Amino acid sequence: MYSTQDIRELCAAAAGHEFIAIRTRDTEIIPLEFARERMEQVAGYTGAVMVYADHFNLPAEGLPAVSEAVPAPAIEYQEGALRDDFDFGGVVLVRVSAMQEAIAGMTTEYRYAGWYDLRLRLSRLGPIVHIGEYLYYEKPIDCRATGERLFDYVNPRNREVQIEMEAACTEHLKDVGAWLPEPTRLVDLSEGEFEYEASVVIPCRNRVRTIGDAIRSALGQVTDFPYNVIVVDDNSTDGTAEVISSFDDPRLIYIAQPSGYHAIGGNWNAAVHHPACGRFALQLDSDDVYSGPDTVQKFVDAFRRERCAMVIGSYRLTDMDLRELPPGVIDHREWTPQNGHNNALRINGLGAPRGFWTPLLRRINFPLVKYGEDYAVALRICREYRIGRIYEPMYDCRRWEGNSDSSLSIDRENANNFYKDSLRTWELQARKALSV
Repeated sequence: MYSTQDIRELCAAAAGHEFIAIRTRDTEIIPLEFARERMEQVAGYTGAVMVYADHFNLPAEGLPAVSEAVPAPAIEYQEGALRDDFDFGGVVLVRVSAMQEAIAGMTTEYRYAGWYDLRLRLSRLGPIVHIGEYLYYEKPIDCRATGERLFDYVNPRNREVQIEMEAACTEHLKDVGAWLPEPTRLVDLSEGEFEYEASVVIPCRNRVRTIGDAIRSALGQVTDFPYNVIVVDDNSTDGTAEVISSFDDPRLIYIAQPSGYHAIGGNWNAAVHHPACGRFALQLDSDDVYSGPDTVQKFVDAFRRERCAMVIGSYRLTDMDLRELPPGVIDHREWTPQNGHNNALRINGLGAPRGFWTPLLRRINFPLVKYGEDYAVALRICREYRIGRIYEPMYDCRRWEGNSDSSLSIDRENANNFYKDSLRTWELQARKALSV
């Protein structure tokens, strides 16, 4: 990670040159023929302040034949590409004059967020251009599967880094007119008539191995109010439906989706718009279990106490036998009521498990996607409403080979990241309109 001082020294070293090539991570870069010339050429065509390109990943040792190299395409940069871990590849080319202008405006000395601060400032000065051509080989230093990297940003050891990244992002949002003050809007908890105070919503597809555990966990809750469990099965073919049907409990509502495309978002919509859905809709993934019999009660208590539109708990990473996995408890303590809604535009998720005030959810609805549906709704809610937090584990997030995010291809990971960047772009536009 570059500090602000590191960035200044790089810029000083580039004085008198039109461009500087900067390594974004500590990896070995092997450029292909005329790679730098091509990057300079495209920067000249477009007036870009920065360009980056696709590359090939190499194994740890040796330079293999081209057929053995793994293509690592990047995604297009857009206004909502605010993640501090946006993958530009191992090297970028920066226009020195733009870098000098960006540095002139730096007033905060960052230990970790110097590069992130620079590239946000560059994005305000001109286009950042993706060259969809493979221009170099890179030896990656992190070859873990997506499921193993997924929780790095919430590791408590990285909290100091995250605080700096948040500060840099907040400054950027203020400069582009998308920063919003702390939301104060509360909800009228008496709105609507509900037979049940809460519903545990479990969307699923082909989860024969885990759905029974999830349902037992949901039905085993102890509350001082009536609640139910809504399981939405999206055309499972592995026996999941038979497991669901084996439960004989009047509190269990089974929704079998018709054939067609629904995705997780559509399954949530089916549950929320069901007439038996409770005042609060509480999430439980089909391969996870609540941490105790009081989770639903704690959610409803938080809603009643804080009158917020959404409550987000904390969770513990475990294996299938509930043995804790590192980094352990994920509590998102970096969230603050004052700035969490702004920082939400930088991070890839706001935490879990999630609970929603049903009347608002019925107006907003989930997008019909398999990934990022919860993030889209959370961004929309925190734009205007307070979000409550519970900083103790509410469920055990069980990691296994069947997790949908355990081992994604580069193309699938890119598609997911591009979609979330798009959500941020749309949200930025909406927030700019509010701040005018």
